Amino acid sequence: MVDNGRAAAVNEAFRQFGMPAPGGIVLVADHASNHVPDDIDLRIRGRLLGVHIAVDIGTAEIAEILARDHAIPAHIAAVSRLVCDFNREETAPGLVPDISDGHPIPGNVGADREGRLGRFHRPYHDALAEWLAAAEPALILSLHSFTARLATSDAARPWQVGVLYNQDDRAARIAIPMLEAEGLNVGDNLPYSGRDLNYTMNRHAEACGRPYFGIEIRQDLAQTPEDHTHWAALLADIAQRVASALA
Repeated sequence: MVDNGRAAAVNEAFRQFGMPAPGGIVLVADHASNHVPDDIDLRIRGRLLGVHIAVDIGTAEIAEILARDHAIPAHIAAVSRLVCDFNREETAPGLVPDISDGHPIPGNVGADREGRLGRFHRPYHDALAEWLAAAEPALILSLHSFTARLATSDAARPWQVGVLYNQDDRAARIAIPMLEAEGLNVGDNLPYSGRDLNYTMNRHAEACGRPYFGIEIRQDLAQTPEDHTHWAALLADIAQRVASALA
């Protein structure tokens, strides 16, 4: 049972809202925070912490509503992806990025990568592994959001929502037509492919045979409290129907 959406566990690297129930639905949000610890100086302008290079806008708020109002517990990041990107392999260059969408991150040049792994990345994933093993959920929902246009590209990203997956597309194939039936322009492994960027779900879902699908919400549609409430209700309904179809 979810404890009214309050954080059941808090760590420097992650927060957990609610307690997963065996056979239920859980949510994971790797990029839900723009927090930078006081002892880390990224040497960037403060305004950059409010844009997509630092945080998946709207995901923390949606995750908390899902936990509080829809009984879908959430494991979410507590530091910015610019500090440590949890959705990257330990060896990936972008795990501690020195540039993001054309913006230099000077404070990450020569950073103690092993220190960031030990302080943030490993605790985040170790806790997630333990959390999931205790419940063995019927479905994992991976929540992200994306910018409508990258600074380093002229290509428009018209999709209102994307569904991402790698090899295991069981849940994604059910979710895509459900979202389309809501009148949404849905990206099938777009705006980027889950076959390329899917570390957290590859490790905790695909490798364990757990059904999942990734959701990417366009950030201009996830700005306000009304937006957050809307998406939480829609995703709760879709996730529940997908889990029932998989049963």
